[in-house]
Amino acid sequence: MVDESAVRAVGAYGGGIASSGNVCGILLGGVAMISSLYSRGNLDEKENPRMWGLSKKFLQKFEELTEPYGGMDCRDIAGIDWNDRIAVKNYYANPFSSRKICIRLVGEAAHILGELLEQEAAREKAER
Repeated sequence: MVDESAVRAVGAYGGGIASSGNVCGILLGGVAMISSLYSRGNLDEKENPRMWGLSKKFLQKFEELTEPYGGMDCRDIAGIDWNDRIAVKNYYANPFSSRKICIRLVGEAAHILGELLEQEAAREKAER
């Protein structure tokens, strides 16, 4: 199931937040997913404290995943200047560009996130 408004909400995460090369959008998207499940929808609600622990675990796992690239920033992982139009065109058009790294990381991070959420759901169930 796809929530188009949620997809739109994270659109500018690409390129390390608005093509700045900063923190990878994969990490931001994973934390946004956790928050969508455990955070509050308004100031009158209370946050589920599980949100913080899960987010921290996901961050640690993502740090491990991106260690070979020198960090969690998009500029480290993709190695691209997002302000260089030619480099950006190459990133998307060239099947041998660093985009293959990003695609692989999306899959690996999604797998890790799924495992963390399943483990948390099992813990919640056991506590009831």
